[in-house]
Amino acid sequence: MILLRHGQSEFNLHFHATGVDPGIVDAPLTPLGHGQAEAASRSLAGEGVRRILCSPLTRALQTATPVAERLGLPILVTPMVRERRGASCDTGTCRTDLARAWPHLDLSHMDEVWWRGADEADQEPDHLFEARVAAFGSAMAGDPEWSHTLVVCHWVFIMAVTGCSLANGEWVRCRMDEAGRLAAVER
Repeated sequence: MILLRHGQSEFNLHFHATGVDPGIVDAPLTPLGHGQAEAASRSLAGEGVRRILCSPLTRALQTATPVAERLGLPILVTPMVRERRGASCDTGTCRTDLARAWPHLDLSHMDEVWWRGADEADQEPDHLFEARVAAFGSAMAGDPEWSHTLVVCHWVFIMAVTGCSLANGEWVRCRMDEAGRLAAVER
């Protein structure tokens, strides 16, 4: 499996410059971020990807689009791989509005407000985030296509799965360890 961090978002640009949350909900990619997505599509072309899972956050969908086009694959929107909610950019767009913006994607399996569980406050509690990451790992461990899967997701999610810190537009290949858990391949 390959985990790809989305390209630079408007949130990333402003937050890295100021250290202050700029209040950009579901932040889109910057022009640099679009370039990073294109570069990722080129670098992933020969990696044996046969399936693309993607977070429903706009920056991830915008990153997955050129990869999907280059590889001729659909984007399978997967809320489980969304970012951990902790900043304005991690608040998503409701399913109805996403469907208008991305009419070719199947969003029928998603809740209208997919980024927030019934018992979550403004930030996703540790135990819920850890359970989501564990459920993803278990699902992949039992999936015969896991090794040919690209997951377009986010920094905190990638850190939780692999322990790797990726810059915008970077990717890491994963393997299953002896215990059936995902682990990063040495880079």
